[in-house]
Amino acid sequence: METRGAAEVIGGIDSGEHYDVVVAGGGAGGVAAAVGAARAGARTLLVERGPCLGGAGTLRNVVTYCGIYTRAEPHEQVIRGVAEEVLAGLRAEGAVSKPRRYTAVTVVFDPETAKRVLDDVCARAGVEVRLHSTVLDARREDGRVVSAVLADHAGLHEVTAGAFVDASGEADLAVRAGAAVRYGNGGRVQNGSLGVRFGGVPADAEVTRDTLRAAVRAARADGVGPLISDHGLIARMPISGDVIAFVVDEGYDARDARDTSRAEAHARRQARAYLEALRTLPGCGDAYLVGTGPELGTRESRHVEARYRLSGEEVLGAARFPDAVALCGWPVEYHPGPGLPAEWHFIKDDGYYEIPFGAVCSADTANLFAAGRCMDADRVAGGSVRVMGAAFATGHAAGVAAALTADTGTAEAAGVRRELVRQDAHLPGAG
Repeated sequence: METRGAAEVIGGIDSGEHYDVVVAGGGAGGVAAAVGAARAGARTLLVERGPCLGGAGTLRNVVTYCGIYTRAEPHEQVIRGVAEEVLAGLRAEGAVSKPRRYTAVTVVFDPETAKRVLDDVCARAGVEVRLHSTVLDARREDGRVVSAVLADHAGLHEVTAGAFVDASGEADLAVRAGAAVRYGNGGRVQNGSLGVRFGGVPADAEVTRDTLRAAVRAARADGVGPLISDHGLIARMPISGDVIAFVVDEGYDARDARDTSRAEAHARRQARAYLEALRTLPGCGDAYLVGTGPELGTRESRHVEARYRLSGEEVLGAARFPDAVALCGWPVEYHPGPGLPAEWHFIKDDGYYEIPFGAVCSADTANLFAAGRCMDADRVAGGSVRVMGAAFATGHAAGVAAALTADTGTAEAAGVRRELVRQDAHLPGAG
């Protein structure tokens, strides 16, 4: 006979534990937020709906950490802190490539190793990780979030905290807490892509953006389909040597399960058609699908309305801010729609820009902070800050801010910057 634990049951919800900080979402932004909060002294809970940490990097086959290095030669590493700790763990197992310039500079990593490295980073920091848990609701009092309701197979559990970080991608916690959010920017939302991993491709086979584009166009002419796009990033993965491709485009509303279900089914049909095209390349006749996604890689959904909205002009102009809490070296890569080429705009001198504290602070909820692609940025800037390297940086800042808020009731940029530097974040002029 199944029995409940010691938690008190109120209206069908277990009234659970109190934490200093609760972080929603276990991707790059959420991991960095939770680790940053814990190392700032906060008792921290990290909530993830999936079976592992890593977000897009492990659940969506987006195996590229973008924005950590600048495009300029030599490539400068501008995001450190938690991001560097993760990279160090991957390097120790030969599970991440050196920085390589495609259109911009990224590293490619092995997702299975990343799962374990992220587990280890959180464990060392003392973060409590709760997988297979969904933020179902939140309670608000006097302009602050006071609790979140989590759902798992055992039922509903309410946890309270002094501060919260939304790193969910869709800003689910912010919505449930009644904070101001918006969907996309100006009625426009970037399209998503399904990461597709191909095996059985010999090491000497020439599989590049150009060769695959030619193969896709020829396949279309022969009636193979659906093949919406003929462009996207193609890279070799460490350890396996598999080919990872981001060519399967889909347009959908990430908030809508019906629409996303339709798009994911269609994307898998596309992946099979791309395999057929790939097999026409020399040496690739025995290629096969290792994996798709399994989830679509969503580039944009809801944004938390923050005290400050980062602009495209600031990104491209390599802006500096006195209250900067994060850096990013990824240019603007805006995906306007399925099958349409990405719109690239490059940062001044191929350098980096800074992200101000206000961009991760909810405008109307004093103890709520945003990380990753749900932070506040306009249409153009959103084409840059959405990437996982930037999520590590903004998450780290949001987590530290949440810890300070839980401790004293508020957080100021100067204190956040000092703590970030103490935790080895790279903030020129701080500390």
